[in-house]
Amino acid sequence: MNIVITGASKGIGYEMASYLSGNHRVFAISRNETLLKKLQRQSGESSGLIPIVCDLTDSGNVEKAVAIISKEVNHIDVLINNAGMLLNKSFRELSPDDWQSVYDVNVFGVVQMTRYLMPLLEKGNYHSEKKVKSHVLNISSMGGIQGSMKFKGLSAYSSGKGALITLTECLAEEFKDIGIRVNVLALGSVETEMFQSAFPGMKASEDPISISRWIADFALSGGEFFNGKVLPVSTSNP
Repeated sequence: MNIVITGASKGIGYEMASYLSGNHRVFAISRNETLLKKLQRQSGESSGLIPIVCDLTDSGNVEKAVAIISKEVNHIDVLINNAGMLLNKSFRELSPDDWQSVYDVNVFGVVQMTRYLMPLLEKGNYHSEKKVKSHVLNISSMGGIQGSMKFKGLSAYSSGKGALITLTECLAEEFKDIGIRVNVLALGSVETEMFQSAFPGMKASEDPISISRWIADFALSGGEFFNGKVLPVSTSNP
């Protein structure tokens, strides 16, 4: 399969890219060139990893990244919109720039990457027998699910993740007639650098290696059975 993973230089994205590139061609996208090079070295020359430096908040960057992908392959089977920004800051202290930064990555970045990849997603061959061309998997949070337990300081993050869930449902309906399936996973806390930066000293409920492999496997198979669904993936709430 041809797979695109955003936010591939750290945490869950890093582990997914490393895991999947052993058997698939993986376009690992991040704005951190140094960490992408580290991922490439770890994956080895025999892997299917192709690193691409791209800032998802810059539409021109995203367009250029997709142009690079288009030169390598003529279709994409799986897109994992994993890149995220976690900001722990009280509502009173959040500036307009803070809100913009969080939504630029967690919502608009997903919109841009999916939009520019549409021509390649429409040519995918994810599951030809079921006329499923490709699977778009978005990564949200338990904090974005209505009625779930919320934490102080996460109004920008959780509301953006809630928007991503609704966006997923809308895109699944819009794309179903052209064979693109879209699902979203709402994760609980995962022990990543991003989590520790936002919550110093706290212990997350999941480790990144185990959860990343589960997500990767779902990305490869879940589109066959699910469309427009939000699946909570958490042993805690959130």
